Amino acid sequence: MAEIDLSAVFDAIPVGCAVFTPDLRYAMVNRTYEQLSGHPRERLMGRLFYEMFPGGPGGRGVTEVRASLERVARERETDIMPLQRYDIEAAGRPGMYEERYWSIRNAPLLGPDGTVIAVIHRVEEVTSYILQLRAEQPPEARVEAVQAELFARTRELQEVNQRLHRAREEEHRATAAMGDALRRQQQAVADTSHDLRGPLAGLQTRLELALADPEADSRAILHAALDDADRLGRIVADLLELARLEAGEPISTETVDLTRLVEDELARRDPGAAVTTRLKRGLTVEGSAVRLARLLRNLVSNAERHAESRVEVVLDRSGDHAVLEIVDDGPGIPAGEREAVFRRFYRRPDARSSEPEGTGLGLAIARQIADAHRGTLHVADRPSGTCMVVRLPLRDG
Repeated sequence: MAEIDLSAVFDAIPVGCAVFTPDLRYAMVNRTYEQLSGHPRERLMGRLFYEMFPGGPGGRGVTEVRASLERVARERETDIMPLQRYDIEAAGRPGMYEERYWSIRNAPLLGPDGTVIAVIHRVEEVTSYILQLRAEQPPEARVEAVQAELFARTRELQEVNQRLHRAREEEHRATAAMGDALRRQQQAVADTSHDLRGPLAGLQTRLELALADPEADSRAILHAALDDADRLGRIVADLLELARLEAGEPISTETVDLTRLVEDELARRDPGAAVTTRLKRGLTVEGSAVRLARLLRNLVSNAERHAESRVEVVLDRSGDHAVLEIVDDGPGIPAGEREAVFRRFYRRPDARSSEPEGTGLGLAIARQIADAHRGTLHVADRPSGTCMVVRLPLRDG
C-alpha cells in the first residue's frame, strides 16, 4: 500500500480547515479555507485570526468566534458553535463587507504532555442556505417566519452552550479548590506527624530508660517526660485553635479598645528584649479580646526571639483601619520567605536554634486571627529587622 501524504489529504479536504497556534495565529490552512476566506495562505500565515477577519461593522461575529477559540485553547475541549453570522470583506472592495453565515467547529490538538499545541478551526459556509430561504416563492411572511424561527433556535442553542461552558468552568474551579484543600490537608497531616514524632519519641525513650535501669534518677526522668508531655499539649492546643479558626467557627465579639489591650498585654510580659511603644489612643475594633490578645502575644514573642536588643510596638490609624506594627532589630526575613513564615510548622533555621521547643504554629494562628477579624497580617518591606503589620477595620461610629 502506497504511503499516504497526510499534508496532501489535509489540503484536499472539501471543508475549510485552519490550524491556529494557542494564541490564535495562523499555522496552516487548506485550499478550501483559502477559497472561503478570499486570502492566499501566504498572507494568512503568522497573522492573528481576528486581525485578518475583524467582522463587519461593529465586529459582527468576531466576539463569539474568538471566545470559542480561546475557550478551546484554555479548556482543551471541542466547541461546536451554533449558526454564526460573520461578515467578510468583499474581494477588491476594501471596507465593504458581505453578509456571510457559517457553521463552525473548534477543537484542540493536544501534545504528549496534554497541553494544547494548536487549535483546529473547521468552517462550513451556509450563506447559500439562508439566501435560498429568502429567494423561495412562498409568501414573504412565511419565509420571514422560517428565518426568525431558525435564528431563534440558533440563539437558544448558543445560550444553552454558554450556560454549559459556565457550568463547566465552575466545576473546574470547584475541582481545583477541592484539590488544593486536599493537598493542604495532606500537608497538614504530614507536618503534624513530623512535629509530634519528636516529643513522642523523647517521651518513649525516657520511659524505656526508667524501666530498663532501676537505678536511674526517676525524678529527673519524670521531669523530662513532663516537659515532653507539656510540649505535646501545646502542639495539640495550637492545632485545635488553628482548626477552629480555619473552619470559620463563629466567635463572640465585643468592642475592644486596642490601645488598652496592647498596654495590658505588654504589662503582663517578662520581655526578653527592651520593648518600646508608640500607641495612638481611641482606636476600637469589633472582635474577640481573647483572640486579639493572643495575636499580639504571638507576634511580640516572635519579635523577641529574633531581636538583637529591641522590639517596638506601634499602633496608629490609616483611614478606616487600625494598623498595628511589631518591629524588631534582628536579622530580618528574606523576601522569598515572607509568606512561608505563616505556614503551619514552618520554622526558619535561626528560630529552631533560638527556641527548639517552639511549635511553629504561632504566626499561622496570628494570620488566621487577623483573617477572622476581616483584617490582614503581612511582613512589610524593611531594610533591616522585621516588621509585622496587622490591619484591622475600625469599629463603625
